[in-house]
Amino acid sequence: MAKRIVIALGGNALGDSPEKQLQLVKNTAKSIVDLIKEGHEIMIGHGNGPQVGMINLAMEYASQGNVNTPYMPFPECGAMSQGYIGYHLQQAINNELKMQNIDKICSTVITEVVVNKDDEGFSNPTKPIGAFYSKEESEKISKEKGYTFIEDSGRGYRRVVASPKPVEIVESKIIKNIIDGGNIVITVGGGGVPVIKTDLGLKGVPAVIDKDLSSAKLALELEADMLIILTAVEKVSINYNKPNQIDLSILTVEDADKYIKEGHFAKGSMLPKVEACKNFIVNSKKDSIAIITSLEKAAEAIEGKTGTIIKK
Repeated sequence: MAKRIVIALGGNALGDSPEKQLQLVKNTAKSIVDLIKEGHEIMIGHGNGPQVGMINLAMEYASQGNVNTPYMPFPECGAMSQGYIGYHLQQAINNELKMQNIDKICSTVITEVVVNKDDEGFSNPTKPIGAFYSKEESEKISKEKGYTFIEDSGRGYRRVVASPKPVEIVESKIIKNIIDGGNIVITVGGGGVPVIKTDLGLKGVPAVIDKDLSSAKLALELEADMLIILTAVEKVSINYNKPNQIDLSILTVEDADKYIKEGHFAKGSMLPKVEACKNFIVNSKKDSIAIITSLEKAAEAIEGKTGTIIKK
């Protein structure tokens, strides 16, 4: 049975350079088009942590080294990342659709997401962005730029920025129009450009919204049947990377709360994914499900053959 599905792709899975990303999205496109062939309505969200961090850092160094190069605010850097990642993804998907003679079009919507100006995330930066650095490199950049760095999952040090929670998808109506028209949409790139409401309208703020939380918000607003969060592992685990690791095929909301309290899910990686799925399931008006799995296993996960299914 055809389903309305929101797929959330990780920014780390898109590569750390435009050239590498162009190659990686070809495999992504094939997996997504396989789902489209089954009749599913597909909306694609994606991360931008590595990309927006590199864009922002490059722009800052460029503006300091050349008086004719203007300073580029962080929201604009987020929009730039949406544009170039969306371009690569939609081109790869459209090429694959054409090769398989499927009469549909994939397009990217530059998306703004309303956040609360008083969100506690602004006073406690937690979202890792940009490249991984050694401790020495991170300390050098921190001294030059005033950035905050944290050690990220044993892979090195990364800059962290504010990460407020999504409140409303600004472009949800046009996204719905694209989906209702039978086409595919790439949206909430990097969680969407965070904006606040002011007396003069919307205003961008320097932050990165978690793409999984924004994808869950999109799934709720568009009344999706399913939210699929794609990551590097096939299933969610407790006691991850320990001798007593247990892979979970089913994760109820009650068990998710228990495991979160016990600290099984890392803040910068699996925790926001589980929280996003939980939020979608609890607030959905439909008998919806959420899945966390790898890109390669997405089709099998939809059939219930693998992945971690999150449900009430």
